[in-house]
Amino acid sequence: MSDATIIEDSKPDSYRVTADELRAFIERFERLEAEKKDIAEQQKEVMSEAKARGYDTKVMRKVIALRKRDRDDIAEEEAVLEMYKEALGMNG
Repeated sequence: MSDATIIEDSKPDSYRVTADELRAFIERFERLEAEKKDIAEQQKEVMSEAKARGYDTKVMRKVIALRKRDRDDIAEEEAVLEMYKEALGMNG
C-alpha cells in the first residue's frame, strides 16, 4: 500500500464527497467557459457575414444594445441628447 492510498483512505467520506462536488462545479464552469468561447466565435462570424453583405456592424451593435433596453429609458436618453445637440447648435 502506498502512502497516497493511506492518506486517501484516512480522509473522512464527507471530504471525498466535497472534493467530488467541488470538482464537478469546476468542470461545469469550465464547460460553460468553452461554450461561451464558441458562442463568441459564432457571433463574430455573424458580424463578418453581415459586414460582407454591406451592413454597418458598428450600427448593428448599437441596435442590438438598444433592443436590450427599456423603451422609456431610450426615449429619455434621446430627448436629453436632442436637447444637448440643440444647445450646441448641432440640429440642422
